[in-house]
Amino acid sequence: MCRNIRTLFNFEPPATEEEIQAAALQFVRKISGFNKPSQANQEAFDKAVGEVAATAGKLLQSLETSAPPKDRETEAAKARERSRKRFG
Repeated sequence: MCRNIRTLFNFEPPATEEEIQAAALQFVRKISGFNKPSQANQEAFDKAVGEVAATAGKLLQSLETSAPPKDRETEAAKARERSRKRFG
């Protein structure tokens, strides 16, 4: 599950709300152990996803760096190459 959580800070263009929401969903899935919660837990699950997404958004807005922004395509190509070397 967590392998789908990507670094969202210091990219050009900045992370979108959808990317932040997807990372929050994956995080809550991982810590709760639910891929899809039961109806009894749905409200708590959705609330947690919203709170994690809001907090992550605030974090990303407050972080600072002097490093130049990374390019998403370049970083994806590097990840594919690492994966190719690791898994063949």
